[in-house]
Amino acid sequence: MGKKILLAGCGLLAMLGTAARADHLVAIAGPMTGQYASAGDQIRKGAEMAIADINGKGGVLGQPLKLEIGDDACDPKQAVSVANTMVNKKIVFMHGHWCSSSTIPASDVYNESQIPMATVSTNPQVTARGLKNLFRILGSDDQQGPVAGGHLADVFKGKKIAVVDDKSSYGKGLADEMAKGMRARGVDPALRESITAGEKDYSGLVSKMKSAGVEVMAYGGYHTEVALILRQAQQAGLDLTVMGGDTMANMELVTAAGALANNVLFTFPPDPRKNPNAADVVKRFRDAKIEPEGYVMVAYAAMQLFAQAAEQAKGVKYADLEKALRGGSFDTVIGTLAFDEKGNNKQPGFMVYRWKDGKYDYVSK
Repeated sequence: MGKKILLAGCGLLAMLGTAARADHLVAIAGPMTGQYASAGDQIRKGAEMAIADINGKGGVLGQPLKLEIGDDACDPKQAVSVANTMVNKKIVFMHGHWCSSSTIPASDVYNESQIPMATVSTNPQVTARGLKNLFRILGSDDQQGPVAGGHLADVFKGKKIAVVDDKSSYGKGLADEMAKGMRARGVDPALRESITAGEKDYSGLVSKMKSAGVEVMAYGGYHTEVALILRQAQQAGLDLTVMGGDTMANMELVTAAGALANNVLFTFPPDPRKNPNAADVVKRFRDAKIEPEGYVMVAYAAMQLFAQAAEQAKGVKYADLEKALRGGSFDTVIGTLAFDEKGNNKQPGFMVYRWKDGKYDYVSK
C-alpha cells in the first residue's frame, strides 16, 4: 500500500510539474501558401528565430513559447477559419494576419475571444473599428500614402503618373492615399485604374498608360503583379518606373522582375538591419543564411513585444496583457514600440526606398 501511495504521489507531482512547464502558445498567421507565400515565409522565419532566442533565455515567466502557424493564403474566409482554429488551440497571442482583407475579419474573432493581436496590415480600417485587442506595429496607408505621393510629385514633376490598384483592401486604400498625397502637392494622376490580382496579362493597362504618355505608376497592391507589369511594359516599349508600398520589400520581386526591379521605389519603415541595437540579431539571421529583409525583423519584434508585455503584466491573462500593451513601451529590434488609444504605433515612420542590383536602400529627393 505504501509503495502505491508513493507511486501515486510521484505521478501527481509529475503531472503538476508538467502543468507548471506548460508552453505559452503564440501564433502567426498569413499567406504561407499561394502567390504571396514569400511574405508568409518572412514572418515565419522572424517568429521562429525570436522564439528560439526567447526560449534560450528561459522563456516567458519561466515557461517556453511554442509557435502555431496559420495559413490564410490572403483569403478572408480562410482567415476566419484560421482564427477559429487558433482560438480552439487556446493561443495567448497572435501576430497576423498580413493582407488587410484577411486581418479585418479575423481580428473580430480574436477580439471576441479576448486574444491580443499584433499586425502589420496597413489599411486604416484595421484599427479604426476600435477593437481593444488589436495593435498595429507598422504605420497605416494614410501615413505611407502621403510619403509616396509627395515623393512622386516632387521627384517626377512634369511627368505623367498613373495610379493603379489591385482592388484589395490594402491595394485600393494605399492607391487612394498616394493619389491624395500627389494632389496635396498640386499633381493630378494622368490615369486612375484598377486591375485584378492574379491575372497574367496586363497588356490592356500597359497600352492605356503608353497611350496617355505615362512614365510612372503609383501602385497599390503586391509585388507579384508589379513584376508582370514591368515585364509587359518593357515588351511594349514603355520604360516604366513604379512606386509601391511596404509589400515591395521582398526579394521575390527581384527574382520575378530581374533587372527591371531597379525601376521600383517603395515606402517602408526605417530599415531595422541598420539599427545598431539589432546588429547581433541581424548577424544571427545571416549566419543562418537568412537575409532579414521585409517582415522578418518585424515578426521578430512582435514576439519580443509579447514577451515584454507578459513580463510587465506578470501573466498572460487577456485583461493584464491588453493593459500592458496599451500603456507600455517596448524595446524591440525595429525600435521602441508604443501604441495610442486606437492601437496604432505612436511613431510609425515611413521612408522611400529603391531596389538596386538585388538590394534596397533609402533614397533622397
